[in-house]
Amino acid sequence: MIGIVVVSHSSKVAEGICDMVQQISCKDGTKMPIFPAGGNAQGGLGTDPKKVLEAIKKADQGDGVVVLADLGSGVISSQAAIAMLDDEQRARVRIADAPILEGAVGAGVEAAADEESTLDLVIATAEGARQLHKK
Repeated sequence: MIGIVVVSHSSKVAEGICDMVQQISCKDGTKMPIFPAGGNAQGGLGTDPKKVLEAIKKADQGDGVVVLADLGSGVISSQAAIAMLDDEQRARVRIADAPILEGAVGAGVEAAADEESTLDLVIATAEGARQLHKK
């Protein structure tokens, strides 16, 4: 199954999004490999590449990992974490250009709906959330 990492400047936001995605995508009680990486190393607001790296390693089940980040420095921390991976694992991890909440929900639903889902399809679903209009 494709894993998901939610990177936020707030640990509560990252944890809350992971909890919501878990509840929406896995109604049968199964567990999705989705992990939060929120807050800085001291527990305050910010991001930490080491936290992102640990979350990626936990989320990686061998089929790939989608990373979603809330702000620019979250993307930079995610890029730094991905750079710390070995070549094989790095090839399976991608950052989605998607809104963090809507993208995480879309990615989670897609990944949970079909165990044969591909990293490209989960990324495309997450990024498709940019097109949702709320009128």
